[in-house]
Amino acid sequence: MRPDIYVVYLLLRLFGLLPLRWLQGVGALIGRLALRRGGKMARYTAVNLGIVKPELDERARVSLVREAMIEGGKSITEIVKIWGAGAESALDLVREVRGEALFDAALASGKGVIIAAPHLGCWELLNYWLCRKTPMAILYRPPRIAAVEALLRKVRGALAPEQVRAEGAGVRTLYKRLAAGGTVGILPDQKPRAGEGEFAPFFGREAMTMVLLPRLAARTGATVLFAFAERLPRGEGYRIHFLPAPEGLDDADLPRACAALNRGVENCVTLAFAQYQWHYKRYSADNRPSPYP
Repeated sequence: MRPDIYVVYLLLRLFGLLPLRWLQGVGALIGRLALRRGGKMARYTAVNLGIVKPELDERARVSLVREAMIEGGKSITEIVKIWGAGAESALDLVREVRGEALFDAALASGKGVIIAAPHLGCWELLNYWLCRKTPMAILYRPPRIAAVEALLRKVRGALAPEQVRAEGAGVRTLYKRLAAGGTVGILPDQKPRAGEGEFAPFFGREAMTMVLLPRLAARTGATVLFAFAERLPRGEGYRIHFLPAPEGLDDADLPRACAALNRGVENCVTLAFAQYQWHYKRYSADNRPSPYP
């Protein structure tokens, strides 16, 4: 580990001693300041919420944007607790698990499990919880700073998932793991690369949607479950949710399958609406006009 990255690790360990409520309070302040500043995060959030909630009047829309920005700020600072306190200590913050029987049944079936975890709530804590239950591989794109990978391995410790790069060899690894009855995790709302997606409705507007997850489900027969860790108010901890996949997600017709995939994400988002990563440019595509300023 590079010396500067190791310093970051030590700072995470130090500030990870602070109460979650304090850290999320700092995050809420960051969100409010970012909203006042009116940068990209605030602009993209406003655009996305205008698309998905067109029925709101101006006052309600402004209030929702503010709430989403505050939750976005919390997602930045709470990671200090999740990474800095250590995996087992972080898991002490899980207060409830809803739908755990779905996950247990999927594991017991031996057919493989695909966890579709949207950009919602605290997905790093969800990784810890899953890895404590069973070995897991996650599909990811390497960080822009290569040295950060060493930091991630250090903070995740024994509950680190196997990280599989989103490329040919990595995808084959996912197929093998599922064929052996294993578990893999994928961000279902990650914008796919050119040629690796289909347009499908997402909250009423078409968005480029990955085809990899539906193909994995169709070819392996694995059970698909949607999951996220909901942030509870006042720093009280987290509630983990598991939801069944909508019908048609493993359909051979990719537009239909991708529409089902997006419905699964919508079902999760509806349970903790403001905690979705609304500043993500979900509706951008290379061959269509961008709604983002």
